[in-house]
Amino acid sequence: MVRSIKNPKKAKRKNKGSKNGDGSSSSSSIPSMPTKVWQPGVDKLEEGEELQCDPSAYNSLHAFHIGWPCLSFDIVRDTLGLVRTEFPHQVYFVAGTQAEKPTWNSIGIFKVSNITGKRRELVPSKPTDDADEESDSSDSDEDSDDEVGGSGTPILQLRKVGHEGCVNRIRAMNQNPHICASWGDSGHVQIWDFSSHLNALAESEAEVSQGASSVFNQAPLVKFGGHKDEGFALDWSPLVPGRLVSGDCKNSIHLWEPTSGSTWNVDSTPFIGHAASVEDLQWSPTEENVFASCSVDGTIAIWDTRLGKTPAASFKAHDADVNVISWNRLATCMLASGCDDGTFSIHDLRLLKEGDSVVAHFEYHKHPVTSIEWSPHEASTLAVSSADCQLTIWDLSLEKDEEEEAEFKAKTKEQVNAPEDLPPQLLFVHQGQKDLKELHWHAQIPGMIVSTAADGFNILMPSNIQSTLPSDGA
Repeated sequence: MVRSIKNPKKAKRKNKGSKNGDGSSSSSSIPSMPTKVWQPGVDKLEEGEELQCDPSAYNSLHAFHIGWPCLSFDIVRDTLGLVRTEFPHQVYFVAGTQAEKPTWNSIGIFKVSNITGKRRELVPSKPTDDADEESDSSDSDEDSDDEVGGSGTPILQLRKVGHEGCVNRIRAMNQNPHICASWGDSGHVQIWDFSSHLNALAESEAEVSQGASSVFNQAPLVKFGGHKDEGFALDWSPLVPGRLVSGDCKNSIHLWEPTSGSTWNVDSTPFIGHAASVEDLQWSPTEENVFASCSVDGTIAIWDTRLGKTPAASFKAHDADVNVISWNRLATCMLASGCDDGTFSIHDLRLLKEGDSVVAHFEYHKHPVTSIEWSPHEASTLAVSSADCQLTIWDLSLEKDEEEEAEFKAKTKEQVNAPEDLPPQLLFVHQGQKDLKELHWHAQIPGMIVSTAADGFNILMPSNIQSTLPSDGA
């Protein structure tokens, strides 16, 4: 089935439009009431008030779903260009469902094409007088959907492959994107070859994808049942094609090595070093034998596969469950971690021997952090999703600059009551999705983030996130 992706028309998405943490906006249904900044977890809607999306804060914003909610998804690397900056965009994904009955689950392989949007300047090039501003504002309100989406409607083309039980996590191999690994709540880790489905989607120019309304029965290349429980931790090596690690809820981590053909050898002896469930895994961007893990026991462990089945280093990272980690591929000494208490930290691994690796710690979110990922294009930027229904983007290189902030507000003639206590590193706040689960930056489209939640997917490109790279490619 082909689904048209409509721009969000309900006034539910919140955002933050400046670098210095302006927060989201809410507006009253009474025209005379001024626009106010909405502070999630602090403010409450009064009678007659509603939250509204400010479309000018996005270069592109689209929402879609593929049926059942998806706890996990991954962006599939394609051959359309390494750095793509011009609309419309086309992207490929794999996602695993959380269906009501185990037999109803599937892995969706899908293409979203004609993703439209606009580029905007962060500040106006010329100041406008009050009359012009009022006129422009009125026009903007009338065609806000067109401003966010541009011309045309994005199209979703979908193919489904049956999966035993719910999909806890799914990851596509970077070097061979048609190869994907899935972690199921049945306790099995499976590896799939989706080349036929991706090829069919790539070749299809029609508005109907063959087989999208049905579910393909396809056998996995490998089905591993050696874990003692289900799990969520899964990561392909960025340096060794086909090398994989999987971790379960019984604290065990297994190493997968590719062999000749489409087969893998899974080491039956697990890596043991955590006292509780292994929640996430990340390979080092520079050391092919090194990976990191995090756990419900509050620790992060660093492993070297050449040194046996115990951690090379382990340290207390948070006071509660460490749900997710992300290894920075541009600043490879930095590791980010997100906690069940809503906090997230940045660790400098060069400081491990000194006993305290934390170089930054944030307590903005008040509910569990569900996903965290460094930008593939900006070393100081990362995105975080939380169970508080917020997706936040942070630039750790920012510091509060009173003069710059005043100048920006003067240029934009900003009239909102921006909170003063937001961290200066908070670059953007996106809301409107219920129970956010996972996010990913698109490695080939600078500035694009995709997120999944209980009510479907969002593709967003905030207007204050760099969407082009310097001319030298740095």
